Amino acid sequence: MPNILIIEDDAAFCKMLQKFLTKHNYQVQASFSAPDAKTKLSETAFDVVLTDVRLPDYDGLQLLSDIKESNPETQVILMTGYAEVSAAVKAMKNGAYDYISKPFTPTDIVALVENALKAENGNNVSQISLPKTSEPKKAPIRKNDSNSIQGISSASLKLQEHIELVAPTDMSVLITGESGTGKEVTAKAIHDLSSRRENNFIAVDCGAIPKELASSEFFGHIKGSFTGAIEDKIGNFEAADGGTLFLDEVGNLSYENQIQLLRALQERKIKKVGSNKEVTVDVRIITATNEDLSESVSKGAFREDLFHRLNEFSIQLPSLQDRFEDLMMFATHFLEKANTELNKKVNGFSKEVQNAFKIYHWPGNLRELQNVIKRSVLLSTGEEVQIEALPQEIANPAERNTIKTEFSKSEFEKDRIIKALKRTNYNKSEAAKLLQVTRKTLYNRINHYKLDL
Repeated sequence: MPNILIIEDDAAFCKMLQKFLTKHNYQVQASFSAPDAKTKLSETAFDVVLTDVRLPDYDGLQLLSDIKESNPETQVILMTGYAEVSAAVKAMKNGAYDYISKPFTPTDIVALVENALKAENGNNVSQISLPKTSEPKKAPIRKNDSNSIQGISSASLKLQEHIELVAPTDMSVLITGESGTGKEVTAKAIHDLSSRRENNFIAVDCGAIPKELASSEFFGHIKGSFTGAIEDKIGNFEAADGGTLFLDEVGNLSYENQIQLLRALQERKIKKVGSNKEVTVDVRIITATNEDLSESVSKGAFREDLFHRLNEFSIQLPSLQDRFEDLMMFATHFLEKANTELNKKVNGFSKEVQNAFKIYHWPGNLRELQNVIKRSVLLSTGEEVQIEALPQEIANPAERNTIKTEFSKSEFEKDRIIKALKRTNYNKSEAAKLLQVTRKTLYNRINHYKLDL
């Protein structure tokens, strides 16, 4: 069993990474400081070392040199939230196997570790693509095959773990969550990680189909079968044959349509409207809803047998507030997307905008975030999105109250601290990172405002 050492001063992140690698059959030890890491390195021969570049008590590049000097066969992977080309080049020259920028997903690091273990000793090949210009390299946003973002929050990591767990199976998946949390993106991610990825992914909005046309949409029809059927039509089931059929807002289907869907799922056969010929189909079903289908079942509005057929595996999508650590990563992704779509070159967000993003509660989740950023990029004339480009409810959240109240600087700061503590379940170390202050500073501000926590 390969031995891995993780050197990372962020204890929560370090333990999470240790747990994930242990699940993949690695022997993993963790160090939160360079001195402890050096002790472990002197006692154990590690196959791979994952170390943060910026440690509080030591330079990560110097630590790399120390490791390669005493353990030349150990493969070293550097982790950092501060991706710089110069540092990457220096790391490669000093013998690092690779260099990965935070945020990254567990699957990214597992693949990197596997490659490092396969690499020949002393034959380290960088997987970094250095830019052709002298512009600084931006930290890459990790994406899966469906072009979706994989966050680093505990909620996002759990979501990704569930996606990777169910994707290789043919189980029907029911995706639930608030509006705007990315249900179709999640369904596409499951499809892209499955053995059906080479075949069609067909997405259908059940809420947009009149019940009279649902049979035709699902199963197709033959010419002349009803008024307006001027030619043969292939339905969604046939179009998705061999692939995946995603039914969004499945709770909106009429009771009659539910019976037809259940029959198709049970028999794996369909009949086009106006035809007596049965067609065999091989389709994986993924459904989504922002309603409580179990409550609909109890009220008799949704068939219980269909519910259980669709709910072989359920995935609850977290709201944006539940994955708050991912907020700016998502924002950066949507910024790049907006730049491409609008042919703009906005490079980032002002500090004021970042603070406004972190205070706002995002009821529309990722969809709202994407729309806000696209609008702000369109309105921006400089290199950064400024506060003036944001909608009023985000730029000035206090103005949404019936009684207009101007927050003073102290009230603003106090409000931010309370929200950060709530979002991190009152973990002061995590809250300090969220607020981008030291833990000592956070304690001082808590005492200053006499917050009873």
